[in-house]
Amino acid sequence: MKLHLIELTQTTIYEQLLLEEALLRADERSFCVINYGAPRAIVMGLSGIPEELIQLEHAARDKIPVHKRYSGGGTVIVDEQTLFISFIIAKKDLDIIAYPEPILRWSFDLYQKAWNLPNFSLHENDYAIGERKCGGNAQYLRKDRWMHHTSFLWDYQEKNMEYLLLPKKRPAYRLDRSHNDFLCKLKEFTSLETLVKNLKAELVKRFYIERVSPEELKEIQSRSYRIGTHSLDL
Repeated sequence: MKLHLIELTQTTIYEQLLLEEALLRADERSFCVINYGAPRAIVMGLSGIPEELIQLEHAARDKIPVHKRYSGGGTVIVDEQTLFISFIIAKKDLDIIAYPEPILRWSFDLYQKAWNLPNFSLHENDYAIGERKCGGNAQYLRKDRWMHHTSFLWDYQEKNMEYLLLPKKRPAYRLDRSHNDFLCKLKEFTSLETLVKNLKAELVKRFYIERVSPEELKEIQSRSYRIGTHSLDL
């Protein structure tokens, strides 16, 4: 299978989500998007209710942008220390059942083999080290294609978690733990550069890798397609 690899740095999460939508809706090939160094922002799932998930007054006061992505999933605050990895796959290209759980298990196996992190585990819809979350996932399934994207916490500023409210709907393994008691930092185990390098090495084992030029990305985004990602006016 051919996988088209796109590496971004310091690209805002809003720009990344717009690019993902173009790749998902306006192209037929399979892609992997890697991004890190994005500035701080809050990202919600498409059906999230801002008043129930975000300290809106604090976010507005500190001029933190809030975006709704085109996919489902929970609410996260991201920054320069977040590692984003997205797979946009044509169903014909990968021999797995294109439903949420098989896709999640496929991606977990890939990261487990690539990174060999101690006690790396899959808890409900999250990646974790033991009982502490290190990566959150969201998916979007179409007739012939699917998308699976993850925000990995290589590091984070604990004060940033104050912008998020404790969600009413949360995974059972979280219990009532605060954000800082529930999360862990991958920098305690390895460097960001090593995570990216080892992921690419694992992808080479599984796929024929082809790069995509900036000019080609611009051409894809110039095509006509529906856009679901949008920003909130606080």
